[in-house]
Amino acid sequence: MKPVFPEFLLAGAALLGLASPSIAAESRDPRQNVGRANDAARVQPDRATFLNAIQKYAWAEGALYQVYASPGQVTDIVLQEGEELVGPGPVAAGDTVRWIIGDTVSGSGASRRVHILVKPTRPDIMTNIVINTSRRTYHIELRATPATYMASVSWSYPEAELIALRAAAAEHDRITPVAAGLDLAALNFRYRLSGDKPDWRPVRVFDDGRQIFIEFGDGIATGDMPPLFAADEKGAAELLNYRIHGRFMIVDRLFERGELRMGAGRAARKVVIERGRS
Repeated sequence: MKPVFPEFLLAGAALLGLASPSIAAESRDPRQNVGRANDAARVQPDRATFLNAIQKYAWAEGALYQVYASPGQVTDIVLQEGEELVGPGPVAAGDTVRWIIGDTVSGSGASRRVHILVKPTRPDIMTNIVINTSRRTYHIELRATPATYMASVSWSYPEAELIALRAAAAEHDRITPVAAGLDLAALNFRYRLSGDKPDWRPVRVFDDGRQIFIEFGDGIATGDMPPLFAADEKGAAELLNYRIHGRFMIVDRLFERGELRMGAGRAARKVVIERGRS
């Protein structure tokens, strides 16, 4: 059997990271890993996000929000409108002896808000609190100082606001007429659909003498709509310009034959739209 030389062992150890004690020690020390993770998660007050004396943080999952308080002063932690405390002991604090913590409410109905009130008894202490609500969990670190305190802390909720905006836009598209001023007497529904039957196949096509309206099913998403081509019987095609309104594709011109195409090769799907004769 061939001998194994020490230099080969050292090279192998280096490749495995065994020759780097600092890296190995760092990865093996959970205290350092936890400390670094907590440091990265801490969110400090920012002058740019104060509204008068209210610090307004942007809420994010897992963030550690820093709240500064002072003996003899009450700091008001304000939750979102309509948000409720849930579960047994929804507000849990690490130090309930040297920190005075309570809750109250303001407003009523949809504008009702929960307030968590905190006050330290000494200027050189810190603790953390966890607040469980009907919508999320807040992780907060409380730090007491001799004189500096935050009068009030609240949050903005970018993700929830984006979801609400999308829902409002979808509802607007649902209830807004597909086109204003349509002459119902002029509508022409004499269009024939043929070809494949994919999930995105239109349910109806009509025109008003100037524009063609291609209606898709309720479940269609804008990104699922196929491109539209004007085509002749010989197969020559021209990509058409159109705009999307809800589940309608609107073409600002008339055509005799159009094709909706999606995919390529064996996966290609095509739906042919033909305008009937009067």
